[in-house]
Amino acid sequence: MTLLLMSSLLSMKMCLCHARLLVLLVVAVFLNACDYSELNNPYPKENENLPILYQSFSERPKHLDPAVAYSENEYAFIAQIYEPPFQYHYLKRPYQLAPLTATGMPDIKYLNAQGQKLEEGAKISEIAFTDYVIEIQPDIRFQPHPALAKDSQGNYLYHRLTGTQINQLDKLTDLESTGSRELTAEDYIYQIKRLAHPKVQSPIAEIMKNYIVGFDDFSKQVSDKQKPDIKDLPIAGVQSINRYQYRIRIKGKYPQFIFWLAMPFFAPMPWEADVFYEQPGLADKNITLDWFPLGTGPYFLAENNPNRRMMLTRNPLFHSETYPSEGEPEDKENGLLKDAGKKLPFIDKVVFMLEKETIPYWNKFLQGYYDASGIASDSFDQAIQFTGSGEAALTPSMQEKGIRLQTAVETSIFYMGFNMLDATVGGDSEKARKLRQAISIAVDYEEYISIFRNGRGVVAQGLIPPGIFGYAEDKAGINPYTHDLANGTAQRKKIATAQQLMAEAGYANGIDPKTKEPLILHFDTTSVSIDDRPSMNWYRKQFEKLGIKLVIRATDYNRFQQKMRTGNAQLFVWGWNADYPDPENFFFLLYGPNSKSRHGGENAGNYQNPEFDRLFEQMRNMDNSPQRFQIIQQLQEIVRHDAPWVFGFHPKDFGLYHGWYNNLKPNLMANNRLKYTRINTAVRAEKRREWNQPVIWPLGLASGLFVLMLMPAVNAYRRRARETLQ
Repeated sequence: MTLLLMSSLLSMKMCLCHARLLVLLVVAVFLNACDYSELNNPYPKENENLPILYQSFSERPKHLDPAVAYSENEYAFIAQIYEPPFQYHYLKRPYQLAPLTATGMPDIKYLNAQGQKLEEGAKISEIAFTDYVIEIQPDIRFQPHPALAKDSQGNYLYHRLTGTQINQLDKLTDLESTGSRELTAEDYIYQIKRLAHPKVQSPIAEIMKNYIVGFDDFSKQVSDKQKPDIKDLPIAGVQSINRYQYRIRIKGKYPQFIFWLAMPFFAPMPWEADVFYEQPGLADKNITLDWFPLGTGPYFLAENNPNRRMMLTRNPLFHSETYPSEGEPEDKENGLLKDAGKKLPFIDKVVFMLEKETIPYWNKFLQGYYDASGIASDSFDQAIQFTGSGEAALTPSMQEKGIRLQTAVETSIFYMGFNMLDATVGGDSEKARKLRQAISIAVDYEEYISIFRNGRGVVAQGLIPPGIFGYAEDKAGINPYTHDLANGTAQRKKIATAQQLMAEAGYANGIDPKTKEPLILHFDTTSVSIDDRPSMNWYRKQFEKLGIKLVIRATDYNRFQQKMRTGNAQLFVWGWNADYPDPENFFFLLYGPNSKSRHGGENAGNYQNPEFDRLFEQMRNMDNSPQRFQIIQQLQEIVRHDAPWVFGFHPKDFGLYHGWYNNLKPNLMANNRLKYTRINTAVRAEKRREWNQPVIWPLGLASGLFVLMLMPAVNAYRRRARETLQ
């Protein structure tokens, strides 16, 4: 019995000793907190001072093949990897093209139907063909890649992998050897052939059939061939002049074609890539061009783990490119020319971490673990406040952190479209036109922007966003059918004006004279989630102002697309983001021959107006000039009057950047912006330590309280033990 009590007493002493030791340990950590300031740092300590940019992504890119990729989240990666011959100048505005791999801008020649060169200033009607002669720089090399690896005899190492070799592969890097070679004109030609190949299914193939000579014929010729087999087959309109020069011949005059040459679709592709990736069994292991790109750009995709992380690493063979030496007058004052003439890129690595939830992503940005951030609705009030004049500004807490705000109106438009084939809202009758005009007034997109977008948008007054040639300021830029100019700003017309138009259209108080009931209109949408209900209810209320009953027909995306293709939707909401900064890329959305239901084009509302089509055909191939500007204003007037759309809004992009993020300038057309970015790693490391000091005093306090609570029990137990021993 005595031994048992002594053993228990010893255990209690050890417990008390451990408790005291815990307190001492907590105090020691607390006193040395500066050494533990990044206990929650998600990145390795050794990367602290390295030029690494940290970003996030929420959804894996579906395509990384430049012939197929066509979405923003895909371009975030491939625009850093692939290089078309031209790019958008990073600093100059309005947006203008500059050489990338090309030695200069293309030599453009106009030809008649007999192939004879025309003199400068020739009439558009005389121009049967346009030649673009492009010369690329020598000594540009592809990134190291197994597809280009050769043995000592010059044979490709991995073009004839056996089934056993493929079975042993888990990822591309399991192939130890890599190789490279010089970029040639043939690599650009091969990519154009890939665009034409039906098996590639390029989204721009149908467009290019209308322009590149021989594109459609080549597509039919190779429809039953494998991609690598097209290497030596000729395409009439695309020819190699020599190792570094090639020519593209297009039909007629199409000045916007050069903008296409700045898109990844026209980046070079080595034929070896298709030979390598087409080997049976590799696709089953996700070893494809859609997963592992092969380009000449400043970065290559070193890691593709879409469930956790994607990582771009500096291309060790990247050619010589320097930061621009000129821009707009204010660029020097804003520090944007400090790196003029310096070799690109400035960042060695770009790490994209998967972040599906906005709150953890936002918190990591505030901790300094992401270098830049958008602003989700949940965080908007924490980041942004509006001044008395309505301008967006950072909140004091953001300013204290040295965070900077950049805003820019996007070259996009979101709109509500009417199906012009519909018996009620469509057609060119005055009755239908006044109904559409009334709805255009009633749907208050100023309110929509305020409620659903936190003020991030500009109400559209026509097709063209700010920054695109033809956009007009002041009174000339106001839609007179929906807005009035008051105190220098556009003010939406009173609802009484819309109600008067309804009466003139035969729908007084919203009553359909045929049924003697409120007019019923149907709104087709893919907005089917609970989160979409507030916006759908808002649309209903807009139509209620006119006495119209709006029926929401929510459906899945495939069914919605089918309705649009067959012309069975009545009202719908759609959007368009500019492929290139030219008004033609917006007006073609209402060009009759582009009707979606009739011709499979991008004219989703199937609008057709002979005068609009005539002016569009005249305007689209013109060079920018005062005459072209005036034609654009005529086009704007026609569609404002006909109201085939409720012109919605141009989104406004809000971006937040930490103070260590340098060379910041909004560029909504360039996708290859990462190479210009410079990070001040010393400032970033300092701020991370400052913002992430561990708060451990609660742990010390809790431990102390635990010991204090334990001590009475220990003392009582010791007294009992002594009394028992006596």
